[in-house]
Amino acid sequence: MMDYLAFEKPVEALAKRAATLRASGGREDESAMLDERATRQLIDIYARLTPWQRTQVARHSARPHFAHYVQGLFDDFLPLGGDRNFGNDQAIIGGFARFGGRAVVVIGHAKGEDTTSRLRHNFGMARPEGYRKAIRLMDLADRFGMPVITLVDTPGAFPGVDAEARGQAEAIARSTEKCLSLGVPLIAVIVGEGGSGGAVALASANRVLMLEHSVYSVISPEGCASILWRGADRAADAAEAMKMTSADLLQLGVIHRIVYEPAGGAHRNHAETIKRLANALRTELGDMATLNAEELRTERWNFFMQLGEL
Repeated sequence: MMDYLAFEKPVEALAKRAATLRASGGREDESAMLDERATRQLIDIYARLTPWQRTQVARHSARPHFAHYVQGLFDDFLPLGGDRNFGNDQAIIGGFARFGGRAVVVIGHAKGEDTTSRLRHNFGMARPEGYRKAIRLMDLADRFGMPVITLVDTPGAFPGVDAEARGQAEAIARSTEKCLSLGVPLIAVIVGEGGSGGAVALASANRVLMLEHSVYSVISPEGCASILWRGADRAADAAEAMKMTSADLLQLGVIHRIVYEPAGGAHRNHAETIKRLANALRTELGDMATLNAEELRTERWNFFMQLGEL
């Protein structure tokens, strides 16, 4: 059963009427007409989404997660665990794989798909050992000349006392530094939430892509509203002000490309979403094929240094 968001209730009503009519043996043409009306209404709603509604879509439980992208985009994925210092953080997963026959390193946030797996992956909120694992994998990519593809989907790095005690800020900074210093192509894709330094630590890339209904910001709308207005109930106002949608960020020059999602969002059609992302990744890797290590570093550095310039 599809989990409808609050603003999708008109579509849900039409879909349920069509399903009820079909189950009762009613006329197929009538149920098909209702399905068509629901599809048109869905397209219309998604053409006018507010930033807060896009945030809800980005967080949808049925949205493709890291495991879906690995299965649909890559062959021969070989996960590598541990930071060789403390432990193996499950919020960040990575390893070797093949994309279009080419060896790559894949790193991404894993949120989990049910209660058990979400707890195991800590809802995609990494601790320091997760970012140190990412650094280790990027070191391997650099050594063997393998492009790096990161899949970002996190509300932010884990803010717990244990994470702070083990050097959370330093680990995030080191991971960001490693991204910027790589001599191989680095493509980051914001596939859901891109929250704060926890996202930037894997997204300081040559090419930053965003799925259409993803969000990318320094803080969550709820967190921003709590600071500015002393209450999370104004999260929608914060989302509007923060310019956190893919269209806003492309216009501001914070990202390079939007990967458009199927009608009604990526959660309604995983296969088509992954197909569109694969095409975008092939294009971006092709565009960087002739750049040497120094050119890749310079391009990456220049892009991030110009952010915020008027």
